[in-house]
Amino acid sequence: MTDQQLLITVIAMAIATMLTRFLPFFLFPDHKPIPRFVSFLADRLPFASLGMLVVYALKDIKITEAPYVLYEMISLVVITIIHTWKHNTLLSIGLGLLTYLLLVNFM
Repeated sequence: MTDQQLLITVIAMAIATMLTRFLPFFLFPDHKPIPRFVSFLADRLPFASLGMLVVYALKDIKITEAPYVLYEMISLVVITIIHTWKHNTLLSIGLGLLTYLLLVNFM
């Protein structure tokens, strides 16, 4: 890329980032109620995105080869137990990832 193209790309990325950060404050100011469809999406999208992440993470599992999804299932159980116990998404995902990485690399 030329310097001019690089500058245009960086400026476009900065504008796009600023729009995604500031636009909700202009569309939904504090003195107006949040529309029902936005509240509906805010309630449902985290679960939908987590479901998609689980499907994406488990799509390449080889059921016919050892260790026969054992590491993945142990990690999912760890995630489920920690999330049920602490109700902290980042903690449960982080410890589940750590569990999976330890199992894959040291077993």
